[in-house]
Amino acid sequence: MQFDFATPVARQHPGWPSQKWQRYDEDVAPLWVADMDFCSPPAVIEALEARVAHGVYGYGVVPDSLRAALCAWSGEHYDWSIAPEWQHWLPGVVPALHLASLAFTAPGDGILTVTPIYPPFLQVAERTGRRAQTAALAEPAAPGEPWRLDLDALEAAITPETRLLLWCQPHNPTGRVWRAEELKGLAALVERHDLLVVSDELHCDLLLDEGARHRPLAARFPALAKRIVTLWAPSKTFNLAGLTAACAVIPDASLRRRFAAAAKGLMPDANVLGLVAAEAAYTQGEPWRQALLEALRGHRVRLAEAVAGWPGVAMSAPQSTYLAWLDLRHSGLGASPQRVLLKEARVALSDGADFGWPGFVRLNFGTTHAQLDEALTRLDRVLAQ
Repeated sequence: MQFDFATPVARQHPGWPSQKWQRYDEDVAPLWVADMDFCSPPAVIEALEARVAHGVYGYGVVPDSLRAALCAWSGEHYDWSIAPEWQHWLPGVVPALHLASLAFTAPGDGILTVTPIYPPFLQVAERTGRRAQTAALAEPAAPGEPWRLDLDALEAAITPETRLLLWCQPHNPTGRVWRAEELKGLAALVERHDLLVVSDELHCDLLLDEGARHRPLAARFPALAKRIVTLWAPSKTFNLAGLTAACAVIPDASLRRRFAAAAKGLMPDANVLGLVAAEAAYTQGEPWRQALLEALRGHRVRLAEAVAGWPGVAMSAPQSTYLAWLDLRHSGLGASPQRVLLKEARVALSDGADFGWPGFVRLNFGTTHAQLDEALTRLDRVLAQ
């Protein structure tokens, strides 16, 4: 089956505003927010068309067929047998992070994460009246080598008030797929300090290396499953973010009750279209996903070739997703390279300062080859000097 990842899709429709495409001027190439420029799988579009044709969009419930679909997907792709009742569907991963803080911690408790990290991780504690605690990852030992988990730094950041670890695997923004020995050390640390863990695994279906297979944290360490909330969604993999459907997988019944209680009055009922799209993606989207991975691998190669020609710029090739983390601290662009590149190259990237690491940018290569090539050509004019 053939899928089109080459034809640009017009995304500047005045009646359907897009955050990605309408935040900046029309002449700016937007490679910032984690939103791909590809149409979602045909099976998803067909399922949505059928649901829309029904004409009634009242309050819905999570269908048993969707719960079964996610169970099947987990078993097939992650070798993790989950139960339907472990699933708590909600509008997104970011709301789930905040709910976990409310459900599992008290005001003044510490919420720990590693940096650089997806910006909402850094905002959860402040927004919920908790104490933000961070530890830095270890930078690549040499240009092009991977970022590493610094377990000593993570343990040093823990205090008696620390209750919750916000974890991310695969990692956003570095694209790291954590090694088994890193995760083993993390698991020991979590148990030693009696922490609860929210594991954001949103990008787990976009592992770029051939033959790579995701293993959830809770599946890798079954003895810790009672203290782990796993967050999944079809949004990044199948480009469904605007349909707001995600799932918290919580094996422990007590944690599930606390999480559900915290959601009452704060989370809306299920998005009927999002649930339809999620089920279609998990039951019929695999051929499209495989084709997408091939396209992203090619884009990763093109990006690496471009970065190699930019003096003072370093990148560890992402092992997952369509996001690349670029070090521009030695590029000569000053303290805010994102602003300089926006102004001089007319390319919008995500500012590393928002991830806790100024001097870096995050680049989204989840776009067509032509659009990516145009943006990289613009960046060449500024960086390849």
